[in-house]
Amino acid sequence: MAHEETRLIMKYADEPGYTNDIDCYLKHGGYEELKKAVTMKPEDICAEVMDSGVRGRGGAGFPAGMKWKFLDRKSGKPIYLVCNADESEPGTFKDRQIIHKDPHQLIEGMMIAAYAIQAKLAFIYIRGEFFQGYRILEKAIEEAREKNFLGDNILDSGYSCDIIVHRGAGAYICGEETGLIESLEGFRANPRIKPPYFPAALGLYQCPTIVNNVETLCDVKHVVAMGGKEFAKIGTPGNTGTRTWCVSGHVMKPGYYEFACADITLGELIYDVCGGLKPGRKLKAVIPGGSSSKILRADERFTGKLKDGTEYDWGIEDIPMDFDSLMAVGSMSGSGGVIVMDDSTDMVEALANINYFYAHESCGQCTPCREGVPWMRKITQRMVDGEAREEDADLLNSIADQIAGRTICAFGEAASWPVQSFIAKFKDEFVEKAREQAARRKEGEKTAKETTLI
Repeated sequence: MAHEETRLIMKYADEPGYTNDIDCYLKHGGYEELKKAVTMKPEDICAEVMDSGVRGRGGAGFPAGMKWKFLDRKSGKPIYLVCNADESEPGTFKDRQIIHKDPHQLIEGMMIAAYAIQAKLAFIYIRGEFFQGYRILEKAIEEAREKNFLGDNILDSGYSCDIIVHRGAGAYICGEETGLIESLEGFRANPRIKPPYFPAALGLYQCPTIVNNVETLCDVKHVVAMGGKEFAKIGTPGNTGTRTWCVSGHVMKPGYYEFACADITLGELIYDVCGGLKPGRKLKAVIPGGSSSKILRADERFTGKLKDGTEYDWGIEDIPMDFDSLMAVGSMSGSGGVIVMDDSTDMVEALANINYFYAHESCGQCTPCREGVPWMRKITQRMVDGEAREEDADLLNSIADQIAGRTICAFGEAASWPVQSFIAKFKDEFVEKAREQAARRKEGEKTAKETTLI
């Protein structure tokens, strides 16, 4: 039985006849929440966002209201808002859908957030490869400016704020908020040390800055529309609102699907919503939150207690799709990128592919990451090329252990967790591949020797 989506952010995105221009958006009730917001006190909007419990949709899952609360409002410095539209996590493709299909929803959410924190200026940092998305946003911003939804004296409220779209250069590290800020300032995107450089105190131009994800900022619009406590009724406590899951890999119907948090299990998402696996195939593994999240093996059982004390005993198909449940089973919801692998997947090749990506994307600032991640790439590439050794699995794990927790930003963990989890869950395949390749090499040497003797 197919589950019905709870479309909040993606409500109109795929509706026939819905277009991304401002006239269509206004016909569907667009900017009504901004009109409401500018009549409220900024601190009341912040309180509603806090009451909503909405958590960041970009990867870390940190409560948006709490992040806003940390903002240094006493420094006397200007405050900035930055939208992180640098969607670079492999397996994730939700934010670009919002930008392409409903850009004014993002702009409205941003202007409400900017008013709430009293930002002087707002930025959208968009991934460099999103050429069309950049053009769409520029057009939408101009449309909104003409209608006085941004710019000077917004809706005669006395509040002024504009949005600048800044294109990145295709660097994954710019998804990390301080690396993004460095790039936005015109420097190499080397993440900053926290503390002291928490953006809420020392962000863009060393001023208080809030960095939120595209989907998170869209949620702000709906929080104002519904009220924080009403919004919090969607999902479960600590996992409120909806999540847009990007499903790719070996399923019949890959795509993006929006559900209330915990309203669907991983098994229901794969089999009911996405049509199951290809004919004759069996589920082997799932990466539930983008390539940096730890892989889950299909035949595992997960037992323990959730934060609220509830005991659980789940197979992979029973896991509720929310922040806390995926964390409880040793992975994370991350950016919402669900990568499904069937029994045709070579796990060594899959890890080699991931390692290649992270070796290419390291900024190189920290030695463990700069040196260690390319080492992991070289090892898995050597294994794919037929030169695997039985000790390679342990060597990979050892390198990953010496990267995680030893870098300035979370890139070290992003590169290490796939290696650690692949080895932990599928070490037998790595060892077996090494043995098979050793046998073939030995047979090849024997054949070569016999040929020489002849």
